[in-house]
Amino acid sequence: MTARRAPRAATLPQRLAAALAPWFHAHHRDLPWRRTRDPYAIWVSEVMLQQTRVETVLRYFDGFLTRFPSVAALAGAPLDDVLGAWSGLGYYRRARLLHQGAAAVARDHDGRMPGEAEALRTIPGIGRYTAGAIASIAFDRPEPLVDGNVARVLSRIAAIEDVAQQPATAAGHWALCAAILREGSPRILAQALMELGATVCTPRAPRCDQCPLARDCLARARGLQAEIPAVRRRAAQPRERYWAVAIVRDDAVLLQRRAPQGLLAGLWCLPLVAIGDDDEPERPTASHLRGLPLPVRELVRVPEPVVHVFTHRIWELHVVRAHVRGRVPALDDEGVAWLARGTTVQRFGRGGIPTVSRKLLARAWAT
Repeated sequence: MTARRAPRAATLPQRLAAALAPWFHAHHRDLPWRRTRDPYAIWVSEVMLQQTRVETVLRYFDGFLTRFPSVAALAGAPLDDVLGAWSGLGYYRRARLLHQGAAAVARDHDGRMPGEAEALRTIPGIGRYTAGAIASIAFDRPEPLVDGNVARVLSRIAAIEDVAQQPATAAGHWALCAAILREGSPRILAQALMELGATVCTPRAPRCDQCPLARDCLARARGLQAEIPAVRRRAAQPRERYWAVAIVRDDAVLLQRRAPQGLLAGLWCLPLVAIGDDDEPERPTASHLRGLPLPVRELVRVPEPVVHVFTHRIWELHVVRAHVRGRVPALDDEGVAWLARGTTVQRFGRGGIPTVSRKLLARAWAT
């Protein structure tokens, strides 16, 4: 009589995949980029979601795709139009790289997004994570993708206490993610991992009682879910002070295009003048504000500065209203433009007006 083989125990990737798929079908959020298999739309969504809340992206995603419905449409659009449509989303380098990437797809791939992660990574702006996201979600290929959410899930599953092995760049995460995706539909499992990290396995107070992977989570078993991953302390952000000068003529204010490199490169803002360490922000004088695009008079400081927090620095902006002195010279410079009160970004039509500029304009017009 032949002895029966004992049933083979499921591996960790198999168990995780088997639990993730039904959970995702039952609990995932209904987001517009999840209703499509269009790799271009998925690419746009992934770029928008980088360092940006889902609630914010929801306000931009449909409108952006309506304006630029295809790779060809985006590649053929002027950069100023793209930046204008991106206004308010922040991190404008993403929009520039998206535009460059679309041009590369149109030029090198006949306008069609490649399905292999290796080919996707040759496109400007597409790194390892975004390539994995497009390949797995749009093309159902078992290409791993590890962002902060996925890294947190996998760090807790394996109870990784070594801080160096917890980030999204850790090789162990990519290997385990790839193994999980091979055990089912990659497009479902990839989204399930991201969704789990975003909604259940959160940085603080993870909802372990609602987690489909709780039985396999070593951090939970050891009571370490609050300690893994370790909280990283951010370096202190330098604080920079400027006078933001609202030069008013009739019912319009002057905007100046920022330099093509650096923070807010190529976007429109009020002219900014650095405040020295020995200067009093509350008392700007004409000598402080030399070098403005036009000569000004009647300097009036607006109470309360605008404070805007960037990723690596803080701007403290003291708004100063001023009027043009004498006759207004013609403005032939591409770097300056008048913005009439109430003009929308779309009607302005000359490029992006970032959130910090909108804050400044609101403060300037409120007085």
